[in-house]
Amino acid sequence: MNFEFAAPAKIVFGPGQAARLPSLVAPLGKHVLLVVGASPGRHAGLIQAFAAAGLGVTLFSVAGEPSVDVAKAGVALCREAGCDVVVSVGGGGAIDAGKAVAALATNPGDPYDYLEVVGAGRPLVERPLPHVAVPTTAGTGAEATANAVLTAPAERVKVSLRSVMMLPTVALVDPELTVSMPPAVTAATGLDALTQLLESFVSIKANPMTDALCRDGLRLAARYLAAAYDDGADMAAREGMALASLYGGLALANAKLGAVHGFAAPIGGLFAAPHGQVCASLLPAVAAVNIAALRQREPGSGRLAAYAAAAAMLTGRADASPEDGAVWLEALCRRLGAPTLTALGLTQADIPLVVEKAARASSMQGNPINLTTAELTAIVERALG
Repeated sequence: MNFEFAAPAKIVFGPGQAARLPSLVAPLGKHVLLVVGASPGRHAGLIQAFAAAGLGVTLFSVAGEPSVDVAKAGVALCREAGCDVVVSVGGGGAIDAGKAVAALATNPGDPYDYLEVVGAGRPLVERPLPHVAVPTTAGTGAEATANAVLTAPAERVKVSLRSVMMLPTVALVDPELTVSMPPAVTAATGLDALTQLLESFVSIKANPMTDALCRDGLRLAARYLAAAYDDGADMAAREGMALASLYGGLALANAKLGAVHGFAAPIGGLFAAPHGQVCASLLPAVAAVNIAALRQREPGSGRLAAYAAAAAMLTGRADASPEDGAVWLEALCRRLGAPTLTALGLTQADIPLVVEKAARASSMQGNPINLTTAELTAIVERALG
């Protein structure tokens, strides 16, 4: 039994813990690059708290999911202002931008020197700036992962900048910060978290540590995702989903993902569709096609047994089959209003290009079985709705 497990240097979890942010940042640097989402005015109180702690602050706002150019702009601002610590507060886009800036600020050259798939894929040489990640959604788990997803507009694809050194110095997860999420965002981010837990659990690169996290995370998501969607003020549900999201990030950083995220990378780049919504549209179809492929070609696979175990956790039925789990996922996505790929802008004519790009995506490396072109095509056709 051989495996490795990487995680942020420190994880702080719990309601009200966001109040500790200035004291957690102060030992790491003197001038903060504060990376936030599209509404920087929301963070005036935090900037004042940093100032009261003797910290300088330079604000960098990221609207939506970051691109390579956004990362370059953040690096330029970081260097110009003399920032020595990065704090990212927001959804996965803000945190990914923070991770990318922290890494590229200390490493020479262009982002394409280090990007996967479309770049040279060179390893980082210098340790990134200290980085404190504070999620305000319960979905991406980006506060616990070793990569930053960036859109490469010229290539029309989302790709990763990846290094174990990019794991945040501190991941601060306060479920109270997620209460303001509207139902649609709760659904999209929560289904992303569920997808990451399931894909990590059935991954060919899963290990006992990631399995333990995924088992608890899948139970939490099954219990609390719909509850958080129905009542955003339900703190038990918000706390459960924040923990499930954190578990998903820790798991995917060590076990890889699968075909849902393999498709999400090119679809997000081609159609500018929100990542969580793309994952939600694909999740039931990928599960169904993966299970059918395993039944046909690898019926004795431990990955098929993992799907059965996941089905039992999701449905609450010990005798649930893998197919029962796929049906449960489809019902949940329908209940939470998950869009079809058609609603996100895809058509039948887009299928060959999407399949071609997905087959090359790095996330496919963990999929429980190598899917044929026909099976990849079937996934997109089902997800079109």
